[in-house]
Amino acid sequence: MRRTAITTAAALLGAGAGATGWAVTDRLERDDDFCNACHLDPERPLHEELRREFDARPSTSLAAAHAAAPVEGRDDPAFRCIDCHGGTGALGRLRVKALAGKDAFWYVVGRFEEPDGMRWPLWDDDCRKCHAEFAGQSWPGWGPEPFHARPVHNTALGVDCVECHLAHGPGGAAGGYFLRAAHVRAQCARCHQEFEEKEKQR
Repeated sequence: MRRTAITTAAALLGAGAGATGWAVTDRLERDDDFCNACHLDPERPLHEELRREFDARPSTSLAAAHAAAPVEGRDDPAFRCIDCHGGTGALGRLRVKALAGKDAFWYVVGRFEEPDGMRWPLWDDDCRKCHAEFAGQSWPGWGPEPFHARPVHNTALGVDCVECHLAHGPGGAAGGYFLRAAHVRAQCARCHQEFEEKEKQR
């Protein structure tokens, strides 16, 4: 009986601590400065560079364009890091919380290593929570037909959003959604051999 009571109490305390930790981190991660406070190792300035680029005006990247765009229906009408990197759905949120918990542990014990890239790239659902439809406009210099107007380019592409739409790092024109032509053509070549041939001729 006593062992059962102790086990039950420990389980309840653990669940309570987990729920509290989840709620507290939900609140803290809304502040970009909180995230950057850990992700700023002088030896690996990845997040310092990303933050500088994210805050740049006029926008020089897709991420900065998002940061400059208003968010309707929210008291704080600005995009934050967590809006894209927070995970979508229960599994996506759990994935982000697990990585954040692991990073926090190593940071506290003094063995955190600043990453030099994304360990877990964004999922398409992370983009689709705002961009449900893609069949919009033509892009200057990208041909007469909107790329996502073709169903095969909209639903069964076999290429993740972030494989073409690189969010961070300057490049590309604002009018073309900061897409970098050479990079996108390399993705096109996965299905269209003519793009591969053109790249070889360059």
